[in-house]
Amino acid sequence: MLDAAFFRRWLTAAAAAVDREADRLTDLDSPIGDADHGSNLQRGFNAVRTALDKDAPDAPGAVLILAGKQLISTVGGASGPLYGTLLRRTGKALGDATEVSEADFAQALKAGVDAVAALGGAAPGDKTMLDALVPAVEALGDGDFAAARAAAEHGAEATTPLQARKGRASYLGERSIGHQDPGATSSALLIGALAEAAGGAA
Repeated sequence: MLDAAFFRRWLTAAAAAVDREADRLTDLDSPIGDADHGSNLQRGFNAVRTALDKDAPDAPGAVLILAGKQLISTVGGASGPLYGTLLRRTGKALGDATEVSEADFAQALKAGVDAVAALGGAAPGDKTMLDALVPAVEALGDGDFAAARAAAEHGAEATTPLQARKGRASYLGERSIGHQDPGATSSALLIGALAEAAGGAA
């Protein structure tokens, strides 16, 4: 069973991963975006970490809803609403339970990913964060966090030869080909942090 402490651990690990990889995310964003993906997410996840230090909800869903609200209010561009929607919708799907099963979490995360797809109007293959998130959710199953991380990382890497069909990069047309998508890359970091929180950081 997964409790609120697990979800706080996940988000703290995600903040650390974004801190560590912020420059790389911005470098990836530079040729096909606004060159601010790393700094925007860094600001957002630092705000999440601060909020959770001040107010530590005792239910997994409440932890994710609080984090989602912080991301929406502090992250510029499209990333804030997309990541905020991912966490808030996942949190709402978990309800008020103080502990959730790994299978329940997998279903809730799928609901979060579906909400991101609806908000952005994107699908796998469009060279967006969904290229990492959708295979991660499919691999997660009833709690295989290591498989989810591997699927997300593979999905992010597989965006390199794609032409962007959604988001800022889509304006570049064929010039978006040959660049790994920064949103898919940061999504893989989020799923990697999940595996780390679950003890699957090998």
